[in-house]
Amino acid sequence: MKPETLQARLDAAHEAGLIGIVAEVRHDDESWVGAAGLADAEAGVSMESTMRQRVGSVSKTFTAAAVMRLVEAGEIDLDRSIGHYLPHLVPGERGAAITLEMLMGHTSGLADYLPQAYPSLAAFPKIAATTPASLEDHRFTRFDPVDLIALGVAARPVGTPGGRPGVYSNTGYLLLAQLIELVIGLGAEQHITESVIAPAGLTDTELPTGSKIEAPHPKMYESWFGMFDPPRDFSVFDMSWVGPAASLVTTLADMNRFFGMLLAGEIVSPSSLERMRRTGQVIAFDGSRIDYGLGLHRVQAPGLGTFWGHDGSVWGAGAVSLTSEDGRRQLSAAVNQQRWNRLDAGGVPQPHAIDAALLAFLGEALGEA
Repeated sequence: MKPETLQARLDAAHEAGLIGIVAEVRHDDESWVGAAGLADAEAGVSMESTMRQRVGSVSKTFTAAAVMRLVEAGEIDLDRSIGHYLPHLVPGERGAAITLEMLMGHTSGLADYLPQAYPSLAAFPKIAATTPASLEDHRFTRFDPVDLIALGVAARPVGTPGGRPGVYSNTGYLLLAQLIELVIGLGAEQHITESVIAPAGLTDTELPTGSKIEAPHPKMYESWFGMFDPPRDFSVFDMSWVGPAASLVTTLADMNRFFGMLLAGEIVSPSSLERMRRTGQVIAFDGSRIDYGLGLHRVQAPGLGTFWGHDGSVWGAGAVSLTSEDGRRQLSAAVNQQRWNRLDAGGVPQPHAIDAALLAFLGEALGEA
């Protein structure tokens, strides 16, 4: 691990146009933290590696771990249908066919509710036909998760229950949150905090139910493919539109700690972890195919080996956390800008120098040397 090279790679991402980036890299007993760019572009405040930030769908691994702990306690059964537990939310034959495992692994066939919840994104993923107006319109909208689930259930199915490839959908994780509330009698955010976050000693991690982030954090700039120019800060935003599917706030150190413990069998049992790591093809929001288990990605990095973890994106913020199969190498990184790519005449996001700079940093951070 070469600290000067890692820092140079971060600096290159900022120089390529990225507003801000932070990262923590661990190789065996060595660790390195770095930052580049600005936490507040208007005030000229620098990014700091200790800042808390929204990390989007990294949240799903925390929710999946909480569900697996309920399975271990005998409270629920992954092979039972969601219709058995929540027949009023997914009724009839469809509810009877969709198991909890399918919800966790994105093979339920349920569509994502997002295009219906945000009207100006109704053409998503046909990006060129969308506008970002709903992001501002819904900055303080308090969504009811049951209403969001209903939108996903009512939408045209994206597959058959258990079919491959699966299709990534937040609807399934909102259903899992409702299941937690049914079984435990607590909101999913509170239960995940008590069963996963607190026991793991993640002192800078929370699932907030409000619109603000406590403690020092960067502004979070959304570009929406150049439709916000300059990028607009969405660090204050009501996160009820995703709840425990993507509302987690955390730090680099806590992400590395969490995934290190999870993949060492210290948060769920070895048998639960084994089941979480049974993967299959899932189509992501951008149309790419990912190797997905139950709340975990498997990433094959050419020449570098196999890594496990998750990435995530919300308005203005993104993150990734990866741990090598042998547990010796870890990377957690977060950025405070999203969707910087411009669209071509056909509405296809075009490559940007930021993309190449980030790939170069990832290769350096995950490498053996």
